[in-house]
Amino acid sequence: MNAVAISNDAPIAAYGTHQALIAYALEAKTEFLRVLRTPSFAIPSLLFPPMFYLLFAILLNRGNPGAAQYLFATYSVFGVMGPGLFGFGVGVAIERERGWLALKRVAPMPPGAYLASKMIMAAAFALIIYLMLAAMAYTLGGIRLELGQWLLLGTITTLGVLPFCALGLLIGSRVSAAAAPAFVNFIYLPMAFLSGLWVPLTMLPAFIGQMAVLWPPYHLALLALSVTSGDRVGPIGGHLLYLGVFTVVCFAIARRWLARAS
Repeated sequence: MNAVAISNDAPIAAYGTHQALIAYALEAKTEFLRVLRTPSFAIPSLLFPPMFYLLFAILLNRGNPGAAQYLFATYSVFGVMGPGLFGFGVGVAIERERGWLALKRVAPMPPGAYLASKMIMAAAFALIIYLMLAAMAYTLGGIRLELGQWLLLGTITTLGVLPFCALGLLIGSRVSAAAAPAFVNFIYLPMAFLSGLWVPLTMLPAFIGQMAVLWPPYHLALLALSVTSGDRVGPIGGHLLYLGVFTVVCFAIARRWLARAS
């Protein structure tokens, strides 16, 4: 198996740059449409974050703009976790067991197209979720940010899907298809809570706040909050370094596990 562990063995030289880009674009489009037409993935991923934001940030905290602004940032992070974890964790597990990865490896497609298409799909879902939350925050939550803040927060949340793609790939490379949904949920929801995405860490026991630095959503949420509130969140580079190292390590381990499974 080659460097990405789940792509084909066709020679790279067989593809010109233009043909390779077309192949990547078609693979990404196909993957996006496939998951969009899968209700068990698309409906929870797209609807749950806006529904939770409407309930907890707007209806239950009516007249509290501080809560609406805080939860806008943190629910934006919560929204991007789902596409990465479920798109990779469940999707890869199912396709691995059905032999789809082996078929992709020998198919005449550019190396890495399978993995890239799933990352683009997850990023596209993350962007859609962010835009839905941003529309609700502006119209219903009364959130007013500068244009640069809206754009920067959208960039952070869209690119912030990558650590969860890596974690999802790690899960999908090891867990069976039947166990993958339960395993992802076991990680997804507790990690969101323990990172302060639903309730500020200052309102939780001290030991939870001390452990929060272990979870990727915590670092991504602090980056998001630094945009919406302008609060100091410590060294920005430290949060970016953690997220980068976490992503690389998870991808590297998943690659090795997938190579052994082939």
